[in-house]
Amino acid sequence: MLKKMKDLVVKEEGQGLSEYGLILAGVVVVAVTAVGFLSGSIDGLFKKLRDKLNSAM
Repeated sequence: MLKKMKDLVVKEEGQGLSEYGLILAGVVVVAVTAVGFLSGSIDGLFKKLRDKLNSAM
Protein backbone atom coordinates (compact mmCIF):
# COMPACT_ATOMS: atom_id res chain seq x y z
CA MET A 1 0.00 0.00 0.00
CA LEU A 2 2.78 2.44 0.91
CA LYS A 3 4.60 1.55 -2.30
CA LYS A 4 1.50 2.41 -4.34
CA MET A 5 1.19 5.78 -2.59
CA LYS A 6 4.89 6.48 -3.14
CA ASP A 7 4.60 5.56 -6.81
CA LEU A 8 1.63 7.90 -7.17
CA VAL A 9 3.61 10.83 -5.75
CA VAL A 10 6.79 10.02 -7.64
CA LYS A 11 5.00 9.60 -10.98
CA GLU A 12 3.27 12.99 -10.76
CA GLU A 13 4.55 15.53 -13.22
CA GLY A 14 5.26 19.15 -12.38
CA GLN A 15 2.08 20.32 -14.05
CA GLY A 16 -0.05 17.98 -11.94
CA LEU A 17 1.55 19.15 -8.71
CA SER A 18 1.08 22.81 -9.64
CA GLU A 19 -2.62 22.13 -10.24
CA TYR A 20 -2.91 20.68 -6.74
CA GLY A 21 -1.20 23.80 -5.42
CA LEU A 22 -3.67 26.05 -7.21
CA ILE A 23 -6.62 24.08 -5.85
CA LEU A 24 -5.20 24.32 -2.34
CA ALA A 25 -4.70 28.07 -2.73
CA GLY A 26 -8.31 28.45 -3.87
CA VAL A 27 -9.58 26.52 -0.86
CA VAL A 28 -7.51 28.73 1.45
CA VAL A 29 -8.90 31.91 -0.14
CA VAL A 30 -12.48 30.66 0.28
CA ALA A 31 -11.85 29.65 3.90
CA VAL A 32 -10.27 33.01 4.82
CA THR A 33 -13.12 34.89 3.14
CA ALA A 34 -15.74 32.83 4.97
CA VAL A 35 -14.07 33.45 8.33
CA GLY A 36 -13.91 37.16 7.52
CA PHE A 37 -17.63 37.34 6.77
CA LEU A 38 -18.63 35.24 9.78
CA SER A 39 -16.32 36.85 12.33
CA GLY A 40 -18.95 39.39 13.41
CA SER A 41 -21.58 36.72 13.89
CA ILE A 42 -19.20 34.48 15.80
CA ASP A 43 -18.14 37.36 18.02
CA GLY A 44 -21.78 38.21 18.80
CA LEU A 45 -22.51 34.57 19.59
CA PHE A 46 -19.64 34.39 22.07
CA LYS A 47 -20.72 37.67 23.70
CA LYS A 48 -24.26 36.34 24.21
CA LEU A 49 -22.88 33.10 25.62
CA ARG A 50 -20.57 34.98 27.99
CA ASP A 51 -23.44 37.19 29.20
CA LYS A 52 -25.68 34.17 29.84
CA LEU A 53 -22.92 32.41 31.76
CA ASN A 54 -22.22 35.51 33.84
CA SER A 55 -25.90 36.00 34.66
CA ALA A 56 -26.25 32.32 35.67
CA MET A 57 -23.50 32.63 38.26
